[in-house]
Amino acid sequence: VRLQVQNVEKPLYRGTFHCFQSIIKHESAFGLYKGIGSPMMGLTFINALVFGVQGNTLRALGKDTPLNQFLAGSAAGAIQCVICCPMELAKTRMQLQGTGEYKLKTKNYRNSLDCLIKIYQKEGLRGINRGMVSTFIRETPSFGFYFLTYDCMTRYLGCEAEDSYVIPKLLFSGGMSGIVSWLSTYPMDVIKSRLQADGVGGVTQYNGILDCVRKSYHEEGWRVFTRGLTSTLLRAFPVNAATFATVTVFLMYMKSEDNLPECEPGPVIHQPSSL
Repeated sequence: VRLQVQNVEKPLYRGTFHCFQSIIKHESAFGLYKGIGSPMMGLTFINALVFGVQGNTLRALGKDTPLNQFLAGSAAGAIQCVICCPMELAKTRMQLQGTGEYKLKTKNYRNSLDCLIKIYQKEGLRGINRGMVSTFIRETPSFGFYFLTYDCMTRYLGCEAEDSYVIPKLLFSGGMSGIVSWLSTYPMDVIKSRLQADGVGGVTQYNGILDCVRKSYHEEGWRVFTRGLTSTLLRAFPVNAATFATVTVFLMYMKSEDNLPECEPGPVIHQPSSL
């Protein structure tokens, strides 16, 4: 987030590792966890919604094909925007608080919940949903590629339940799914971050998505749409490896306990929904 929105004329960070070092130096290790309250509150519901919607949509579509995997994932991505957008708005505001042009002597927000409450009091529902359209444009195809990649990877690697290497295969498949997902729509994530950070310092720069794209490209060139990509990919692999492997293994365990009699699987555990 800091790399995506920093002032190009007076950049605070030269890159991912310089940003990491600067945060620890000036804000201690706790600075790396700014805004953590928002993901902690929202990610549980987001993941439950995503995997639930994806599985049920795939069953409703009838056939487990690559196209249906993409469509089911896209549906899940679109629906979870309702939670994702306010969560990321609070996270972005908290992570920027006290840095660069957003540096103030007093803190605007005490925590993520206080941030959302103050935004609502000042701007109403429209303020809390700032960046909703850009979030929707990012998340819908992103989750489509997310589940499609996982399905293709697990099929290719042959993730059989009795395979002694099934866990490493699931971790690798999940990690690669996360990377492909972020690569597919990353430029829109930059735009979303800039729109959600806009106006924090008292000055509004952008009138909307197209205006943000035009001004960002005009001032910084095409490289602006890859700002922060390295740190995003470094995060994406372990996070999504853990997510997919945990969900799949948990459903395998539940199946072995015969707690899901309505979900009879085939021999391949290529995606959680088939369990």
